[in-house]
Amino acid sequence: MFEDNVKVEELLNRINEDIKKELSEKRYNHSVGVMKKAEELAKMHGVDVNKAKLVGLAHDIGKELSSDDKLKYCSEHGIFVDDIERQNTGLLHTKIGADICKRRYGFSQDMQDAIKYHATGNENMDTLAKVLMVADKIEDGRVYDDEAHRQRLQEGRRLAAENLDAALLYEINASLVYTIKKGKLIHTDSILTRNKIISHFSLYFS
Repeated sequence: MFEDNVKVEELLNRINEDIKKELSEKRYNHSVGVMKKAEELAKMHGVDVNKAKLVGLAHDIGKELSSDDKLKYCSEHGIFVDDIERQNTGLLHTKIGADICKRRYGFSQDMQDAIKYHATGNENMDTLAKVLMVADKIEDGRVYDDEAHRQRLQEGRRLAAENLDAALLYEINASLVYTIKKGKLIHTDSILTRNKIISHFSLYFS
């Protein structure tokens, strides 16, 4: 299905219409930006471009549900909620988004996983998932007023063009620092993902 360009365009149009209705204008524009950046990174790193565009556009489809609605959706659809997600329900939009895309659009398992992992990472994430997670952080619509954030964005974009794992590690590190400063819980998946990338680099450079 995702090798048929005509069907992919039809599906992209369908998703586009759905998120236009279901998301705020800011979140919609971000989703389009992530789609474009995911396409760009997919071409650089040998990932299926159609899948990258689809997950990029759809990745935040569950983002703007209320906390109560997120928990209700998970309960009604048998989605496991861990203790950290129960305290930070914003993280649940990834699992909910993956489930919505499975039910509505027939997304394959790797596409569902990419959406499921894009906020916290996962130690078993494949290259499609890495492309989405990095694209989410560096899409061209992201702009910052302060110099520190601008430099972070530039460095993330530079690394993404050179080494996807290095870019992923950079973005996870930055997110962890932000989470710690906010006094929020760190999801275990982020730590496990970071450790696996570091172990990979240690083996590569040893």
